[in-house]
Amino acid sequence: MMSVEVWTYGFVGITFAVYLYIGYYNRVKDTGGFYVAGRGVPAIANGAATGADWMSAASFISMAGLISFMGYDGTVYLMGWTGGYVLLALLLAPYLRKFGKYTVPDFVGDRYYSSVARVIAAVAAVFVSLTYVAGQMRGVGVVFSRFLNVPITWGVIIGMTIVAFFAVLGGMKGITWTQVAQYFVLISAFMIPAIALAWTMTGNPIPQLSFTFSDIVPRLNQIQVDLGFTEYTQPFASKSAIDVFCITLALMAGTAGLPHIIVRFYTVRNVRAARYSAGWALFFIALLYTTAPALAAFARYNLINSIHGKSVAQIQQLDWAASWEKTGLLGFEDKNGNGIIEMTPDKTTSEIKIDRDIIVLSTPEVAKMAPWVIALVAAGGLAAALSTAAGLLLVISSSVAHDFYARLINPEASEAKRLAVGRGVIFGAIIVAGYFGINPPGFVAEVVAFAFGFAAASFFPVILLGIFDARTNKEGAIAGMVVGLGFTGFYIIGNRFFGMPPFFFNISAQGIGTVGMIFNLVTTFVVSRMTAPPPKEIQDMVLNLRVPKGSGQATHA
Repeated sequence: MMSVEVWTYGFVGITFAVYLYIGYYNRVKDTGGFYVAGRGVPAIANGAATGADWMSAASFISMAGLISFMGYDGTVYLMGWTGGYVLLALLLAPYLRKFGKYTVPDFVGDRYYSSVARVIAAVAAVFVSLTYVAGQMRGVGVVFSRFLNVPITWGVIIGMTIVAFFAVLGGMKGITWTQVAQYFVLISAFMIPAIALAWTMTGNPIPQLSFTFSDIVPRLNQIQVDLGFTEYTQPFASKSAIDVFCITLALMAGTAGLPHIIVRFYTVRNVRAARYSAGWALFFIALLYTTAPALAAFARYNLINSIHGKSVAQIQQLDWAASWEKTGLLGFEDKNGNGIIEMTPDKTTSEIKIDRDIIVLSTPEVAKMAPWVIALVAAGGLAAALSTAAGLLLVISSSVAHDFYARLINPEASEAKRLAVGRGVIFGAIIVAGYFGINPPGFVAEVVAFAFGFAAASFFPVILLGIFDARTNKEGAIAGMVVGLGFTGFYIIGNRFFGMPPFFFNISAQGIGTVGMIFNLVTTFVVSRMTAPPPKEIQDMVLNLRVPKGSGQATHA
């Protein structure tokens, strides 16, 4: 039987070759193809691409790991991200598609008739996207370091090279069709182990049903209690109720304000296609998100039974444990010298150290599945990370090249010049993202949660009011974005890099985006009422935006 490493090289080599071919085949020569794929992507394909774009390394690698570690409290990521997509699809996407612009800063600049608002939105888009893409590069490094025995640094560099190729060459068109392929890789890699575990552990091959109707959760609850942990399903065990609420809402509003997801609705032909693609995307996303809680519970149960209470010698004989220990993401230390490795809720006495980002990736090995399944999961993790990274890089490119350069610095630039600037920005952005992937400020889902907080605090209020409140003006939007992004950035950076305690009702850095969003919303609304109303043509445009008839067309700046 071929080894895991051989299978992994095979799967990764084949999938990477496919991604590169698709990127080359769909190379573009104009900005319409580079930024919005020529607005000709079929709804079902756009749905699959949106699913891959949205289900990042955080969804594939880290989310189930967080639920596995945190139990009930970990479902904030599940509820926030899923609820946020529904919010985006129903409340914002069709109207933004009808408005017909390439980017979120484009919408903000034209809706609020202000170059200053456009610049602030473009800066926020770059900030959000760089934070988000850092988490993807970290995920790439984790996969490479374990399955291909490559140091995390080199794993990140390899991932940077691949994603830069199809993003630079094909732009949104190349990225879209690459993401369609990546979706089917990542969903297969996630579902196959989950189905196998469900069948093995409960006799029911449907993870969602086996998780709900079997006795696996009660057994896991009892094991947790026996080890001194709270029950797996105990609410608010690791986070307060207000923090859970704020994280969930920040992730929801952040999803609805994510520029790399919003731009996907500009790639279809019209508003009707935008609505259909939103429905398809929700279906594709639901396949993974309804499976994640089951996989998390199965993984937790298997992991505890595999290593807790075992002797040091027994654990050293486990190939998967030895392999993950080499990466530094898994560690064992017999602190009390009794020769037995024990897991406890107290970090100072627990003899097992597990990085949350390895739970999904290690589960097939812990469950002793076939090498090809283990390798497929590695390829799926890479697909999830690279698909989202590509979309984020394009947002950074469009924010700088389209919203700064073409709209403000050199409006007379030729099509070829704009395209060259956009491609050059991608190279610069991926270098910065790679640095933070090698030196991340937290684990994958945590870094991604920061990006959602920034998006919630900067974009969501001005997009929401921009669509549904014709009285909101440029002064309000500018003040709101500055206040929301400034407060959230100060809180997150102070907490993560300078040891500042969570002073605002003890809300964590992951949830503070909700407070920033509220500050933004209130500031935008109040300042708009205290200053002159928008010009009549702007107010008429906003009112017309909500009329169902017509689709609008994306315009070249």
